[in-house]
Amino acid sequence: MRPSTLQVINQCKSMSQLHQIHAHTIITGLLPLHTHPILNNLLSTLSSLLTSTTPSSHSTTTYALSLFHSITTPTTFSFNTLIRIHTLLLSPLPALRLFSTLRRLSLPPDFHTFPFVLKACAQLSSLSLAQSLHSQALKFGLLPDLFSLNSLIRVYSIHRRVNDAHKLFYESPRRDVVSYNALIDGYIKTRQISRARQLFDEMPVRDEVSWGTMIAGYSHLKLCDQAIELFNGMMRLEVKPDNIALVSVLSACAQLGELQQGSIVHDYIKRNGIRVDSFLATGLVDLYAKCGCVETARDVFESCMDKDVFTWNAMLVGSAIHGEGSMVLEYFSRMIAEGVKPDGVTLLGVLVGCSHAGLVCEARKVFHEMESVYGVAREAKHYGCMADMLARAGLIEEAVEMIRGMPSGGDVFAWGGLLGGCRIHGNVEVAKKAAQQVMEIKPEDGGVYSVLANIYAHTEQWDDLVKVRRSLSANKRAKKITGCSLIRLNDDT
Repeated sequence: MRPSTLQVINQCKSMSQLHQIHAHTIITGLLPLHTHPILNNLLSTLSSLLTSTTPSSHSTTTYALSLFHSITTPTTFSFNTLIRIHTLLLSPLPALRLFSTLRRLSLPPDFHTFPFVLKACAQLSSLSLAQSLHSQALKFGLLPDLFSLNSLIRVYSIHRRVNDAHKLFYESPRRDVVSYNALIDGYIKTRQISRARQLFDEMPVRDEVSWGTMIAGYSHLKLCDQAIELFNGMMRLEVKPDNIALVSVLSACAQLGELQQGSIVHDYIKRNGIRVDSFLATGLVDLYAKCGCVETARDVFESCMDKDVFTWNAMLVGSAIHGEGSMVLEYFSRMIAEGVKPDGVTLLGVLVGCSHAGLVCEARKVFHEMESVYGVAREAKHYGCMADMLARAGLIEEAVEMIRGMPSGGDVFAWGGLLGGCRIHGNVEVAKKAAQQVMEIKPEDGGVYSVLANIYAHTEQWDDLVKVRRSLSANKRAKKITGCSLIRLNDDT
C-alpha cells in the first residue's frame, strides 16, 4: 500500500472527506489488502475530528462501531480509539464496556487507555469505578504516567475527594501544569480557596487555565475583589485570558457594581477581536443591566448571534429589575418565537417585571401557563413573586388563597410578600397572620417585627406596637437585615 493513502486519511478535515476516502479504498481494492492499517487510521482520524462539544450523533457512533467491528483482531490502539470516541460523544457506559472487553480479551492497557476510561468514569460520576481503575493503573505500572496521574487527580477532584487527589499529587515524582490545575480545581470545588491560592502561588509555570480557574473560584465564592485583583495581575503579566477568566471577572464586576472595571474588560474583548459568544454576552448583559446601563446591555444582547437561555434570562431579569414590564414581555415573546425553551429563572424574571410594572393580568396568564404551556414547574419563588404582586395591587384575599394553594403551604417569601402588601393597604388582620407565619418559619428575621410595628403605627394601634417591640427585644435570635446598594465609577462608590 502506498504511504500516501494513510497520509490522505490523516489529513481529512471533515466526516464527508473521511467517507470519501473510505469509499475510495473499497472501490480500488486497497481495503481488503490492508484492512488493519486503513481501518485503524480511519478510526483514529474520526476521533480527531470530534471535540468535547460535538453533539452526540447516532450516525457518528454507528460509523465508528462499523469501522471497529470490521477489524478482525482489534488491538489496544483500536480499543483506545473507540473508547475515546465514546467519551467525546458523552457515552460513558459503552466506553467502560469496551474497557471491560479489552481486559476480558487479555489485551494489555497502555498509557492512553486509563486517561480515556477515567474520563468516561468522570462523566458517569462513579467514585467506586474510579477507585477500581486507580488500582488497575497501579497494577499495570501506569500510575507514574502523567496522563494517567492527571486524569485520576481530576476524577477525585470532581468527586470532591480532594485528600485523595492531594495524596496522588504530592506522591508523584512528576507533575506538570495540568496536575496543578486539576488539584486547584478540586480545592475550589470543596471551597478551600486559601489552599487553592497557595498552590497557585507555588506553581513553577502557570497557563491561562490556571488563572481562569482561580479567578472563577473567587467569583463563584463571591470574593469579587480578589477575582478582579487577580485578573488585573494577569493583565499586567500579559497573560491572555480565556473565556472562563473573562466571564468570571465580569460576574465579579456585576456583583460589586464595578462598572468602570467591567467596561475595561469589555474594551479588552473588543480590542483583541474576541468573539462574544453566548457566555460572554450573558456576562456583559448582566454587568450593564445590574449597573443601570440598560441601553448598553440591550446593544450587547442584540449584537450576540448565538443567544442561549442564559443570555435571554440576563436581559429579561435586567429589564425586570428596572421596572420595564412591557419590555420584559416583549423579550419573552421573542424568546418563545425563536424556539428557546424558558426555565424557572426566565419565568421568574417575567413575573418580577410584571410585578414592578403592575401588570397583574399579564402575570396571572404567565403564571397559569408555566406548567401547561412552557413545561416549567412552579417553585416557591414564583408563588412568592405572585403573592407579593397581588398583595401590592390590593388583591389581598387572592394572594392568601394562592399561598394556601402552595404545595409547601407557603414559605417566608410568600408570606413576606403578603405582609408587604398588607402594609401598603393597611390590612391589619391579614398582616398579623402573615407576620406570625414568617416568625414561625424564620424566627431570626427581625424585619418582620419592623413591618408589623409600622402597620400598627400607621393605624394608631399603640398598644399592639408596644407589644411587637417588646417581642423583638425578647427574641435574642432576631436581627434586622439592612439592605444596601452600591455602584463604583471613577474611583467613587
